[in-house]
Amino acid sequence: MRRKPNEDSHYADPEFSAELIAWQKQHGRHRLPWQNTGDAYRVWLSEIMLQQTQVTAVIPYYLRFLEKFPSVQDLAAAPVEEVMALWAGLGYYTRARNLHQCAKQVVAQYQGVFPSDPSLLNALPGIGRSTAAAVAAFSYGTVAAILDGNVKRVFARVFGIDAYPGIKSVEEDLWLRAEALLPQTEIAAYTQGLMDLGATLCTRSKPDCARCPFQHRCVAFAEGRTAELPVRKPKSKQKEKQTIMLLLEHDGAVLLEQRSMTGIWGGLLSLPELDGMTELEVMSSDKSDSITIFEQISATDQTCATDIVNRFGDIQSAHRLAPFTHTFTHFKLHIHVIHFIISRRFEFVGEDNLRWTDLEQVEQLALPAPVKILLQNLSSRLI
Repeated sequence: MRRKPNEDSHYADPEFSAELIAWQKQHGRHRLPWQNTGDAYRVWLSEIMLQQTQVTAVIPYYLRFLEKFPSVQDLAAAPVEEVMALWAGLGYYTRARNLHQCAKQVVAQYQGVFPSDPSLLNALPGIGRSTAAAVAAFSYGTVAAILDGNVKRVFARVFGIDAYPGIKSVEEDLWLRAEALLPQTEIAAYTQGLMDLGATLCTRSKPDCARCPFQHRCVAFAEGRTAELPVRKPKSKQKEKQTIMLLLEHDGAVLLEQRSMTGIWGGLLSLPELDGMTELEVMSSDKSDSITIFEQISATDQTCATDIVNRFGDIQSAHRLAPFTHTFTHFKLHIHVIHFIISRRFEFVGEDNLRWTDLEQVEQLALPAPVKILLQNLSSRLI
């Protein structure tokens, strides 16, 4: 399916696409593992992994996924736990759950063949408008516009867009521009060129303007405003939360809990938490403040924690580990851990989401990054 770009728009500019395509062919990236293939499955897999994640971090995960799941049918047939385990460490775990659901839907609805129409791709789990356009362009040559963070930055600087791109009216206008700038041919090179330019030259900090093909027409460069554009999101106070995790250890094994499929770390194994994640009104990032707050709540919560742990075994000893902080995109999580040594553990009754797991298996499990690091450190001390 090919759609004719909007040539009547006042944003139409054939020279832009011509210059970008010429630059991409000579200076762009051509040897990434997911390039030089018309396999929509591989293209889709890479695009989902690349959402909010750097190429260097994605490559090893991408290669491992292909080795384990060489086709969309293989991915669809796999247990979700297997998919989550392979994804662990890449972050933004909703992507992994959507990835699995999308694969199952493509197999069931499209017989394992990704559609070439961006609107149909956009209707699948985890595929937004820009990702749908990228998959269609790279896989089928469909003329469709992308507008990810890199593209927004390029447009904001080259065309001097002096407003925060996250504002709905500004984003809608950016989409109009993206549609109007589409070339009628060589859509794959054009799309890759936008990605390459934003990732390698027109970077968020220290853009390499000297090598940019649009330096001669870039408003931000001409006005000395590359550090100001795109306009940044107005700052808001970052939320801070805390949680108390219970680390139960018995004879080289730890108690792990399967988290629900929704929410933070959805579907992953983790340490049981006392009362989940609770928001803090005021909390300094200073480590000493974290300890102070923990001391204030520890008298009550230590008793509650002990009562809970008594359901799973006889407590030999208990002590608090040093608190630490894990930073998410939208908030900081202050993690406090009470480490219980269990001398004799009991059988579970009606606890299907809990399991004892040998510390030697930690590397293969789908665990949140801070929990995996904690258990790896514990395992190394036991060796």
